[in-house]
Amino acid sequence: MTDRFLSKNEIEPELTTRHALFLDFDGTLAPLQDDPDTVSLPAGGADQLRALAHILGGALVLISGRAIQDLSARTPNDLWRAGGHGRDVCRPGESPPPCADDAPSDLRAAVSRVVQQHQGSRIENKGRVIAVHYRQNPSVGPSLAASLSKLSDETEGYAFQHGKMVIELKPRDANKGLALESIMTQAPFEGRLPIMVGDDTTDEDAMEAAQKLGGLGIKVGAGETCARYRFDDTDSVWDWLKGQLNEHA
Repeated sequence: MTDRFLSKNEIEPELTTRHALFLDFDGTLAPLQDDPDTVSLPAGGADQLRALAHILGGALVLISGRAIQDLSARTPNDLWRAGGHGRDVCRPGESPPPCADDAPSDLRAAVSRVVQQHQGSRIENKGRVIAVHYRQNPSVGPSLAASLSKLSDETEGYAFQHGKMVIELKPRDANKGLALESIMTQAPFEGRLPIMVGDDTTDEDAMEAAQKLGGLGIKVGAGETCARYRFDDTDSVWDWLKGQLNEHA
C-alpha cells in the first residue's frame, strides 16, 4: 500500500512551537459538498483544533472564502478566524458583526441573471464575495466562466477567480496571501514560520506568501501548486494534525 501522504521532499512536515498554522476550511478540514450549507467539521475536530492552538500559543487561524459570520457559525469561537478570503478577521472570543456586507446590488442582480441561464448552477452568498457553484452540472462551466469573467471586468474593484466547480467574484483586497502577511505581523504570530494548508486556487496566494516568509505550503488534493508538500484529501490532513498532537502530548 502506498503512503497517503505525498511530498516533494518525501518527508512529512513537522509542526513545532516555532510555527503558525493557517488552515482552509472547505476541501481542507471538511470535504466539499454539493450543498455548501451542509459542510461541517468532523466529530471531535473542534477540540483537536483547540488543542493544537494551545500548543502553538494561539497561533492558529482558520482562513476561508466563506463570510466571517458563516465561518464563525461552523468553527470554534475561541480560535482566530479569517473570512471573506481573509478580508474579515476575528480574534479568539470575538464575534463577527451580525450581518455581512453585501456585494453591489447591480452585480448581484447581474450574477443572478447569468445563473438563471445555466441550469444546475447556484449562488452562495458570502457577503461581499459572490460564489457560483456548478458541481451539479459541470458542462456549464466554460459558458458560466465566460459570462462571470465579463461581469467582473465591468465591476470596479472586483476580481474573478475560478476554483473547484465554483467561480467567485470578490473584492480585489479579498486575498488570503495579503491576509496571511498581515496576520503574521501581529501577536502571537510575529516571528514565527507560517504553514498554510489549502486545497484550491484561492489558497495558492497564501501558500506562496507563507513560503516567502520562510514557512511552507501544503496542497490538499490534485492540481498544480506552488506548495512544497501535498496531502491526498481531508482525511490525510486530519491524520497529520492528530499526529502532530501526539508528538506534543
